[in-house]
Amino acid sequence: MHSYGVREVQKLLRLPRSTIRMLVDAGFVSPSRGPRNAWRFSFQDLIVLRTAQALADAKVPARRIARSMKALRQQLPESMPLSGLSIAAEADRVVVRQGTRRWQAETGQYLLGFEPSAADGSLRILEAPPPEVEAYVQRGCALHEDGHLAEAERLYREGLEKCGEDAVLLYNLAVLLEDMGRKTDALAAYERSLSADPVFADCHYNVALLYETLGRPREAIRHMAEYRRLQKKP
Repeated sequence: MHSYGVREVQKLLRLPRSTIRMLVDAGFVSPSRGPRNAWRFSFQDLIVLRTAQALADAKVPARRIARSMKALRQQLPESMPLSGLSIAAEADRVVVRQGTRRWQAETGQYLLGFEPSAADGSLRILEAPPPEVEAYVQRGCALHEDGHLAEAERLYREGLEKCGEDAVLLYNLAVLLEDMGRKTDALAAYERSLSADPVFADCHYNVALLYETLGRPREAIRHMAEYRRLQKKP
């Protein structure tokens, strides 16, 4: 898998070397070592560093970014990759989203299912799937988390037969298939999810990572660019 040197990271992400060093020292990313002991960053490292860039663009102070990432690392098990999370600035807070859960990075405090409106500062309730689809999503997630992967797959497919091409069901099925090692099937499910909802940012993110794993960097970059574009939208 291709790796990137510090200069390439600086050029691609427009991050100063001092910020890259600070984020490495904070444990935000853990680059490998190449010739002459130089840092080499993976594709996932670039995604994580891109998140830091977005926080910096949102005027979050560098010290707060590092402090939030340190606190976040302490809140998560070692086996969970930080790059699998969605991290963004909301007002003066760094907020983490994983699935339907949202919490403040520095304190670990969970947040209610509301988000600020960029237009007038008011609050609006986050949209949820229709009740029948939501039931399939919740039951499928529970089976997946308990390790009943085959049952979860049957349930998701049953939900798709009854509810049609629902983007969330297809996305959850794709994540499940990826965990089962069925990468080709997972890719097909992700693409079906994007056909149902082309602006599903998290799906573009996962597809980018999967394409990189499959050795298809052009498709990976295309989907990551779309993810970045969607993340910048108000």
